[in-house]
Amino acid sequence: MNTRETVKKAAYFGAILVLMIVVIYSGLQILEATVFSKEQVEETLPVSKTIVRDGVEYFPKQDMMVLMVLGIDQTGPVQASDSYNNHGASDMVALLIFDEASQTCRVLTLNRDTMLEMPVLGIGGKQAGTYYGQLALSHTYGSGLEDSCENTRQAVSDLLYGLYIDYYVAMNMDAIAIANDAVGGVTVQVDEDFSAVDPTIPMGTVTLQGEQALRYVRTRKDLGDQLNLSRMDRHEKYMKSFLKSLGRRLEESDTFALELYDAVDEYMVTDCSANTLSSIMSRYAEYEIVEIVSPAGDNVLGKQYYEFYVDEEALDQLILRLLYAPKR
Repeated sequence: MNTRETVKKAAYFGAILVLMIVVIYSGLQILEATVFSKEQVEETLPVSKTIVRDGVEYFPKQDMMVLMVLGIDQTGPVQASDSYNNHGASDMVALLIFDEASQTCRVLTLNRDTMLEMPVLGIGGKQAGTYYGQLALSHTYGSGLEDSCENTRQAVSDLLYGLYIDYYVAMNMDAIAIANDAVGGVTVQVDEDFSAVDPTIPMGTVTLQGEQALRYVRTRKDLGDQLNLSRMDRHEKYMKSFLKSLGRRLEESDTFALELYDAVDEYMVTDCSANTLSSIMSRYAEYEIVEIVSPAGDNVLGKQYYEFYVDEEALDQLILRLLYAPKR
């Protein structure tokens, strides 16, 4: 593979990473509810333990890298709150699971309404107990920066049998309009009536621009059945169309992915340095995204908000398939 082709593939993956961060996620108002070295891998072995199902032993896959991406329900550049509580819910939580054995990537998206036990941060940012509630609220414990991301990382890890999450990237919602317009707009087939939300989004074929894109991927209230699952279906449609527009821009410019990254940088919090992210892009540029999957479960209207209860048996099977391998 020549140098130009390698650079373009790395750029393509980098742009897909930005896409995952800014468009897969559910946006809901808070009131409504790198190539890393072998030495690094040895220092951060998964904490998951071997488990047994139907007499078969399963152990955590070793040749994996897991990147958690968060979409935060906040506008403007990221900034710290003045306490260990903030108003930025983690309205999208997705894991990019890179399997080095098969050289593939699978995306596990978690419903923001998932009910679970999460850490609560108290004075000095120390854990002060736990709270049972929607996954989205895990990011509201902390300053809104790294400590909030770490809190969500812990909640997700606990849900997934102690999975080790290598890195995280969190981004505020303004990045959606920026990324959308950078690729020249995104054309989608609108099948729901947005008239009560945005009259400029008619039913039929529409090329979304700016704030239209944000409303299309974010809105749940006053739209259809108002369920997060329906909104997640829109995200998948948007992503497929976005990739077409993205492909055209990448053909036009080898530097587009880096330009897009720079454009959204001030809206982002991550524990990846620029060098680490660049290395991740280089290492996994040729990996194929083969699956986007979410845990099954039930949506229930609670006393105030929707609550999503995962099907424990289905989640168990999903975890085994994505993250474990049978002992031979």
